[in-house]
Order: sequence, then structure tokens, then C-alpha cells
Amino acid sequence: MDLRQLACFVTVAEELHFGRAAARLHMTQPPLSRQIQQLEQHMGVALFERSSRVVHLTVAGRSFLRDARHLLASAQHAVQAAQRSSSGADGHLRLGFTAVAAYRLMPAWVKRAASLLPGVSIDLQEMVSTELARALVAAELDVVLTRQVPRHQGLASQLVEREPMVLALPHDSPLAEDASVSLQALDGQRLVAYSSTASRYFHERVSGALSLAGVAPRVVQNASQTHTLVALVRAGIGVGIVPDSARELQFDGVVFRPLRQANGRPAMHAEIHVAWRQAHENPALALFLARVAAPSFKDETAG
Repeated sequence: MDLRQLACFVTVAEELHFGRAAARLHMTQPPLSRQIQQLEQHMGVALFERSSRVVHLTVAGRSFLRDARHLLASAQHAVQAAQRSSSGADGHLRLGFTAVAAYRLMPAWVKRAASLLPGVSIDLQEMVSTELARALVAAELDVVLTRQVPRHQGLASQLVEREPMVLALPHDSPLAEDASVSLQALDGQRLVAYSSTASRYFHERVSGALSLAGVAPRVVQNASQTHTLVALVRAGIGVGIVPDSARELQFDGVVFRPLRQANGRPAMHAEIHVAWRQAHENPALALFLARVAAPSFKDETAG
């Protein structure tokens, strides 16, 4: 018994006429009759009662019709599922990200994927940058959102977000009275800074921009996580420089102001890259990169 025989049986059962069934199947009547005979011989039961004028289903034929339709539908579903998996429309993806990426970009991507790739399930794993790099190289993750691309042969990456660094400060700070704050205004200010070891990327971004501008705030506390830094700002320990997405934390008593250079341009930016292994064998990843992982930034430094 094969699927062709099942298709022949179902068509004859629906038409109850070999001529019309043969026309639907784009074949002649004799081969169709042979397919039905072979099926009946294989099963050892008669599926049809035939006369010169009328074709009827037997009791066995009526019972078998329901299951035959189910078998054909299941076979078609299996083919379509394999095709969707091969194309990446169905599948599984392991996405790694840093805590700050979870404030804005990662949720937006997950929402977009749910709309554009509903057949792809996404396993979310939050890690620090060094662990993200290790897990990606070890094939424990399919794709990562990271501030710095791991330096490892065989990895590919794309810049997907470039967000300004902004000033977080208590709502009653005199600096909060202006719509934006110049870097020079931070000279001598109490600053809650990122740790040079646990948050090396943000530490280097902030300290580098301040040094280049000749600005020397007083570092009164270090923090390794953005939410901790903003919490210290709320407590009045000092001001802090954080990525714009930190606004999503919505700490009461904390306001954010753009930071500008002397020429009025944004003082500094933070980048997020998407990285993956070039030699991956996951069709869902290729579709995710093409449809979901599109750059979402505007280059405000151009011109």
C-alpha cells in the first residue's frame, strides 16, 4: 500500500464513479482500476461494490475512508513541515543577549519574530558579554546581541543599533533644568561610573569621551550594571552616564538628559552588534537575520 493507492481510493470514494475519478487524477480508467484492485488485495477486503452502472462503498470501504483521508493529510503535513523547516519558517533559535539589550532591542526583536516568523521558537539566554562570546563560539547559542563582537575566526556580525549615551540625574538636580547638558558641565561633578572590569565597554566609552573633552568629574562610586547605576543616581550619590535605553527602567525621581559636545552633536554613543557563526546549519537563523535582525539606528554623527 502506498500514498498513490490511497489517493486513488479516496477519489473514487468521493466520486463513486471510476471515469470521473480517473479524470480528476489525470489518468485513464484501467490504471485506476488496477490501483484499487492492488489495494484491496493488499488489505484482503473489498472496498467497493461494483456493477455495470453503480459503484458503492462497502462497510469496510466506509470505515477505511476516514483513516485514508487522515493518512493523506498527515503525509501532506509532514512534507510541508519538512519544507518549512528547510526554509527556516519553522525551527528553533537560541538568542543570547546582555542585560542592557533586554531594555529595548531584544523585546522588539522577539515581538517582530513572533509576527514574521511564527513557526520559530526562541530560547532567550541573558549573559554577560564574555560569556556570550564563549557560548557563541562553542555553538551553545545561535545568535547574540553584544556590545563588542568577539574576536574569533568564523564569526560574522552586523551593527544593528547605535544609541546615544545620556545623563541620568536626580530630578531636583540643577542640571535637570536644561533640555540637554554639555560634557563640560560635568567637570567636577559627582559621578557614578561603570566598573572598569565588570563593565569595561561602557567604562571605556564614557572615560574616553570625557578625557577627549578635557572633562574630569569626581568618581564617587562604581557599578557593574546599568540598573544599579541608575538606582545609585536616584539615591543622590551622583549623576551617571548610561545608554538611552536605560529610560525604559523608569526609576522614580530620575530624569535623563541628552549629552552634547561643544558643537552641539551627541557626546557619545553605544553600539549593539548581532553576531553569529558563519558555518551554522540552522535555516531559522538565516531567516531571522534576513527578516528580524535589521539595523534600527540612524547615524546622528553624519553631516
